[in-house]
Amino acid sequence: FAELDPRLFSYNSKHGWCERCYGTGLVMPGFDENQTGEEIWWNAWWEGADRTCPACAGKRLNATALAVRFENRNITEFAAYSVESAERFFRDLKPRGRAADIARDVLPELQARLAFLRQVGLNYLTLDRSAPTLSGGEAQRIRLASQLGSNLRGVCYILDEPTIGLHHRDNLKLLDALDSLENKGNTVVVVEHDEETIHRAQHVIDLGPGAGRLGGYIVSEGTVQELMRDKHSVTGRYLAHPLRHPFMERRRFAEGDAALEIGGASMHNLKDLHIEIPLGRLVCVSGVSGSGKSTLLRYVLHDNLKRLLAARGAPRLMGCQEIRGFDSIKRVLEVDQTPIGKTPRSCPATYIGFWDIIRRLYAEMPEARLRGYSPSRFSFNVAGGR
Repeated sequence: FAELDPRLFSYNSKHGWCERCYGTGLVMPGFDENQTGEEIWWNAWWEGADRTCPACAGKRLNATALAVRFENRNITEFAAYSVESAERFFRDLKPRGRAADIARDVLPELQARLAFLRQVGLNYLTLDRSAPTLSGGEAQRIRLASQLGSNLRGVCYILDEPTIGLHHRDNLKLLDALDSLENKGNTVVVVEHDEETIHRAQHVIDLGPGAGRLGGYIVSEGTVQELMRDKHSVTGRYLAHPLRHPFMERRRFAEGDAALEIGGASMHNLKDLHIEIPLGRLVCVSGVSGSGKSTLLRYVLHDNLKRLLAARGAPRLMGCQEIRGFDSIKRVLEVDQTPIGKTPRSCPATYIGFWDIIRRLYAEMPEARLRGYSPSRFSFNVAGGR
């Protein structure tokens, strides 16, 4: 063997990655070492053994890296541990002699970093979990854990709606983590609508009074109590006297009503679920961050429904065994929070098709027809118009 190098144990480096799959762990036609692979990896990914790289068996490293062992385990076996299991292993590890000298500085660092992940509620997460499979809340808390471990002072942390999509339990852990950052001598500024976060704040700035041209003014600022006493602050008014939703009769789901049935859903954190989703209803899926909500809706329900509606035969379902009761569904649409345009020139009018109508109208004008202009002449997205 050549002399060992830290890069040997990284599947992001050509020194360590499997030469067949370039560190992805998957067989992906058209992928090479010059590509970053994240988007290709995500588009090509699905849980099936026959897509796993046969050279490394999905371990992403080459044979030399996998041959190096500590405590009779290679690095991928350690990476497969959950945060909780890894923390327990390194806490119980008692190296001796030369190994103890080497581990003197390493072990406390490992234990501290694992403790930060536990502190933000990620003790169940495996260390080798790929980033695209993380929920939004999990990814956010990993970033927070890295900041908790930085021990920086005098930093201004700015967060834009950090509690969005989080369960109440995870919300409390997030707020505790933000308190830890502040207690170290840092400033934490948060854009937030969450009531609990506002109550935790030591100073609140209420902007308004409306949106767009009606906004841009400081309506009130101070402590939460001062905000609640300010008659000009709508936010303070509803913090003091929460709006009660009028009682409405529930539309109960009865046996025999039309419903989507998902059988054997098993992907990421989902464990052989059997679910009925009523049709013709507003259905909410809730649960703590990382419990499998996005996996169930986006990758099991949405992606498989698209396959079923587009296929003439019986397509292979991904992440579940069967889906029944979709006969009355003609189309499936996902409304997410991705940017509405692909270029800096895109705007809401472009997205809803408003400009298409206007451009065709301009192209019908006598002067435009005389000059041979097409609708694209009036587009700032193409040559000739921009």
